[in-house]
Amino acid sequence: MTTRPTILMAGALAENPYGGHTWVFLQYMLGFRRLGFDVLLVDRGGEAARARLRAVLEPFGLYDGFEVLNGATRLRLIDAARSSLVFINVMGYVNDEEVLAAARKRVFLDIDPGFGQMWYQLGQADILSGHAAYFTFGANIGRPDCAVPRCGRNWIATRPPVVLEHWPVAHGEAGFTTVGAWRGPFDPIEYKGTKYGLRVHEFRKFARLPNLTSRRFEMALDIHPADDADRKLLEEGGWSLVEPKKVTGNTFQYRRYIQRSSAEFGVAKNMYVQARTGWFSDRSACYLASGKPVLFEDTGIRSLFPTGEGLLTYSTLEEAADKVEEICGDYRRHSHAARAIAEEYFDSDKVLSAFLERVRD
Repeated sequence: MTTRPTILMAGALAENPYGGHTWVFLQYMLGFRRLGFDVLLVDRGGEAARARLRAVLEPFGLYDGFEVLNGATRLRLIDAARSSLVFINVMGYVNDEEVLAAARKRVFLDIDPGFGQMWYQLGQADILSGHAAYFTFGANIGRPDCAVPRCGRNWIATRPPVVLEHWPVAHGEAGFTTVGAWRGPFDPIEYKGTKYGLRVHEFRKFARLPNLTSRRFEMALDIHPADDADRKLLEEGGWSLVEPKKVTGNTFQYRRYIQRSSAEFGVAKNMYVQARTGWFSDRSACYLASGKPVLFEDTGIRSLFPTGEGLLTYSTLEEAADKVEEICGDYRRHSHAARAIAEEYFDSDKVLSAFLERVRD
């Protein structure tokens, strides 16, 4: 029997209950499996974490594809790291020096560009050390107009992969939607005299958009009760807000929510926009794959992807309103273009094959 090479991946999957977060990891696990690899996901926690991982991975045939890092499994993971082709450490989740040192190829995968780098430069947290290669969704890092520091590393741009067979084109009529956390797990950062904020700090600028367009807008929004003033701002602006645990609480609900949508109105974190990171959302890639046009706040992506058909960008409220009408005015054309962009730029076969080629360089 031929033994398939193993890719080790580490990240905080079990602690986040939402389907969108789970899909970030599933796209890699299912995508690498398509390319002929076994994938072992490393997480932390006790029996609750183990039960959570089993529940989300088993439906996709990945029942044996995880391990929980604790005292009982640490030595087993060191052996797994030693025999793996590559160890992909999402946002430096595993900081066990012995586990990292055992891996032949240690890759840091940066899915939140700007935060980790600025923490490092400010001496607040070091999640970068111990790796041999650095991949990032911040495609502009290293360019003169990008404010994210390189931290002495060579950053390799990569894209969020989508396993297209799991994200077919689907008909939807629910209007413009999106999914997201109002603030998320990170705090704003002040770096070199500039404050870099969160999604809330961008979204407030566009709260009135639905009323300006008379189109239907809905958001599965994770927002704290303390942000009630912001909730009212959105509702007065014409947004329909739904409870994310009800409509995106697991992988299948999340996929259904996106696929019943007509298009996405995507707002980025202020960090991504202000620092001109070139970040693109894994969620938006799923919308594109489903044949949903995406209206995306420009983070510096206009030179990275074809924009104007299927994927449109905006920077101001007025520009966003115009682009909404543009999408609705020729929806079929934009829908076809959306899927074509996903097939060309986010197909997991292409993204992950290129990823592994760069790892081997």
